[in-house]
Amino acid sequence: MSPPSGPASRILLSGNEAIALGAWEAGVRVASAYPGTPSTEILETLGRYPEVRAEWSPNEKVAFDVAVGAAYGGARALTAMKHVGLNVAADSLFYAVYTGIQAGLVVVVADDPGMHSSQNEQDSRHYAHFSKLPCLEPSDPAEARRFAVLAFDLSEQFDTPVLLRSTTRLSHGKASVPAPGRRREHPASGFRRNLAKYVMVPGFARGRHPVVEQRLDYLAAWAEDFPGNEIIPGHGPVGVVTSGVAYQYVREILPDAPVLRLGMVHPLPSRLLRRFAATVDRLLVVEELDPFLLEKLAGLGIQAEGLPAALRTGELSTVRLRTVLDAGAGPGPAAGEPPLPGRPPVLCAGCGHRGVFYALKTLKATVFGDIGCYSLGVGHPLEAMDTLGCMGAGIGVAHGAFKAGGTRRPVAVIGDSTLFHSGIPPLLNLVYNGGNVPVIILDNRTTAMTGRQDHPGTGKTLQGSTGKAVSLPGLCRALGVERVFEVSPYNLVELRRLLRESWTVTEPSVIIAGHPCVLATRERRPAPVVDRDRCNNCGLCLLLGCPPITRLDAGGVSIDQVGCNGCGLCVLACARGAILPEEVDK
Repeated sequence: MSPPSGPASRILLSGNEAIALGAWEAGVRVASAYPGTPSTEILETLGRYPEVRAEWSPNEKVAFDVAVGAAYGGARALTAMKHVGLNVAADSLFYAVYTGIQAGLVVVVADDPGMHSSQNEQDSRHYAHFSKLPCLEPSDPAEARRFAVLAFDLSEQFDTPVLLRSTTRLSHGKASVPAPGRRREHPASGFRRNLAKYVMVPGFARGRHPVVEQRLDYLAAWAEDFPGNEIIPGHGPVGVVTSGVAYQYVREILPDAPVLRLGMVHPLPSRLLRRFAATVDRLLVVEELDPFLLEKLAGLGIQAEGLPAALRTGELSTVRLRTVLDAGAGPGPAAGEPPLPGRPPVLCAGCGHRGVFYALKTLKATVFGDIGCYSLGVGHPLEAMDTLGCMGAGIGVAHGAFKAGGTRRPVAVIGDSTLFHSGIPPLLNLVYNGGNVPVIILDNRTTAMTGRQDHPGTGKTLQGSTGKAVSLPGLCRALGVERVFEVSPYNLVELRRLLRESWTVTEPSVIIAGHPCVLATRERRPAPVVDRDRCNNCGLCLLLGCPPITRLDAGGVSIDQVGCNGCGLCVLACARGAILPEEVDK
């Protein structure tokens, strides 16, 4: 699919779609990623363009290396990830800064202020400083598209990867942008052998470090004329330095103030900053998350004020910013503004993960969790997860707790996509180092949390081709696990039996609880009904946390016939047989 064409002069795009369009216009040929909110739609959009070879990788480091290889081979390449994904790819990021590239390489990272779908808040601008690469930060979808093009040119001009930073508000917000232009083709030139440039053994790497430092100096000089850095004239004693989506908040609250909008946040244009600072009495830095720009200005000897420390957590907004700019006000909701109603996320009705967590809860297991939609097993009323850190951590943490001793009935849970992402090494470690913690693989045959993308276990690629699907039982046995079992997550009796047995043996066990994601299959069976004569209002069925099951004011429970998909877990959970799989004749 090529970009839309026709008489329209403008189109509506999200920031992610705009980045993809800009990359397409810049002639990107290879794009790779692991899905992660808020970055996922970049690759999904690029996958619709026939000129781009776009693919999902098992994890962000693999995706980064694929893009590096394409750039080494003379093809413009892009890799995209969320902020915690850049942690996974960091090793590759640092070597690529040393080697440089042949064709342009753009690394898109989408931060998540406010943790809408993440386990932490993280400011990826620090990676630009740490790894010594240039970082661009657009403030709206139109600029995101333009910066994607500029990033490829910048990458090739200075022989470096370029970091393009977005945030959730920019990634998912939409705006009107100019209609698509022409694609600039950049045919792949092929790999050119250069050992001193591309082989980072210590002898060659020592020679590349001075190149990196000199490149950074050249970039700092070039930043003075970067077209994305702009002084917006205004009047008043206070000037504002800002970047990214924070610029939009500043313009809404302080429409008449002089503003220096930085599109390139590393390295900074020191002369431009000093020139702007000299025109105002006070300099205020407005930025989201860490005081990155504020600290850089201090390092340049430019006196500036930043936002209160309380605003370094959570997503910035016009409401929060206005309260600190108004005299005497503190951060928080404006007076009289009602808070949004709480809406805790829950597992979908009929989700196979629910049966696994219900079994673990009833067995009083200590559950070491992982990242995925099954993370919702921690919520009320299931409350069947005790730790959750990052992708792939659950198995390793469970093994450590087992080695420490004293943990009651330890078990690790991990999804199929997360296993392929970063669960294979800790499972191998469990076998190698003599752990006997049972591992439950929650296999719903998709990467459900980010929108049901495919992965190596499905055998389907981003662009629709069919390859070889990896067998989970075969993979686990190849890693040395001899006790591998497959079970339906709706079979509570067998789940409990396998878990009890796994805690009595002296070797690791893998239980694959497999059933396709209910959102993918949309399967439905007749909803169970409640026999009110048998129901004693014990509430056991409510412990499933299934949305269609609610307690009645008059006592007993009701099952919403529209919301229920007939999975039957509540039938198994009811000890009195008061929930029946089919309607009874009263």
